[in-house]
Amino acid sequence: MIIQVLGQQFSVCKVADYGEVDCCQPFVFTGSTDAEKSLVCPTECIPAATIERVDGWRAFRIEGQLDFSLVGILAHISSVLAAEKIGLFAVSTFDTDYILVKEVDLDRALAALAKAGDEILFA
Repeated sequence: MIIQVLGQQFSVCKVADYGEVDCCQPFVFTGSTDAEKSLVCPTECIPAATIERVDGWRAFRIEGQLDFSLVGILAHISSVLAAEKIGLFAVSTFDTDYILVKEVDLDRALAALAKAGDEILFA
């Protein structure tokens, strides 16, 4: 599997509303339930209506367009990272999966994935 590391820092947020969120910016992910509104975005794009936030995340994505019939991609990544005691936050788009790890864990995460046979590319 080819993993592309993104260059920017990310934040995971709980927001009051999405009024100030520019969903046309790259790497903006929203999730809304009956209990909360969540936002994952580059740290410099955090809106003022943020209730809570956790900064210091870095992200990588699975390169290419993933077919919906593919099985075990997130299981592979999460098991490799779990073996190293590295937590993750995952979001998906129509085409691929994005994995966020705390910046302090990024080098260890990439080393473990490379050791597991994954190819690492930097954006």
